[in-house]
Amino acid sequence: MSYEQYFGLREQPFAITPDPKFFYESDQHMGALIRIQHAIDTAKGLTIVIGDMGLGKTFISRKLLDKLQSEDGRYEAALLIVIHHEISAAWLLKKIAVQLGVEAPAEDKSTLISQICKKLIELDEAGKRAVILVDEAHMLQTQEIYEELRGLLNVEGTSHKLLNIVLFGPPELERFMQLDPPLVSRIGLKFTLRPLDEKSTIGYIGHRLAVSGATREIITREACRSVFQYSRGTPRLINALCDNALLEALLQKKVLVEPALIDQVASDLGLKKE
Repeated sequence: MSYEQYFGLREQPFAITPDPKFFYESDQHMGALIRIQHAIDTAKGLTIVIGDMGLGKTFISRKLLDKLQSEDGRYEAALLIVIHHEISAAWLLKKIAVQLGVEAPAEDKSTLISQICKKLIELDEAGKRAVILVDEAHMLQTQEIYEELRGLLNVEGTSHKLLNIVLFGPPELERFMQLDPPLVSRIGLKFTLRPLDEKSTIGYIGHRLAVSGATREIITREACRSVFQYSRGTPRLINALCDNALLEALLQKKVLVEPALIDQVASDLGLKKE
């Protein structure tokens, strides 16, 4: 028997995959979404979202993509995930071209850039905002890449930029962006994610349980407070603690997850209270 069956849940509430339906509307995460969409709608060009590992950058990028794509006709939006730091500017330009819908992207860089610019003009004439979201953007680590991004951001219509780029990454992203100071000066919006506070942590846990089908209390409020103390409000750690606690509750045949069980799994995970 899985712990989902044991607790009467439809699915795992604390899985690591960033499923948009689990998005918790905390003040800061909603604030990030609203600010980013405002930057896109007003064509600010470049937005950066900074946050330490595990604070929800990937979740926000997926939720934003889901939101933009749900509004038929308004946006041409795509998400790029950079998985290593050895990519080239040519690779990135080609990926952007493909995501924007350029047919048969050229191998020659000059021709490729012309194709992208032409596509941006077409999208603008069709009334669409072109948006490229880049997750793990700190993997972009060469000056040439940032210079090419700056070039694309210079493509403008009569009154606005034709491409919006949103970079999601940890604090070192800002260090790599310094490779091209003129790009830094073009940042239209910067948002820094912080850990959840205790109230938001309790709300986050309750939200994910409810979305998974919980119809009764499963993790007590006191246990949620313990989760906050061990995780310091980092969503990734909250998920790990709660997922392990639900499994231990199944194994120990407990009806509720209480603070002592959180202490046990936190010890197993090598976490200490603040």
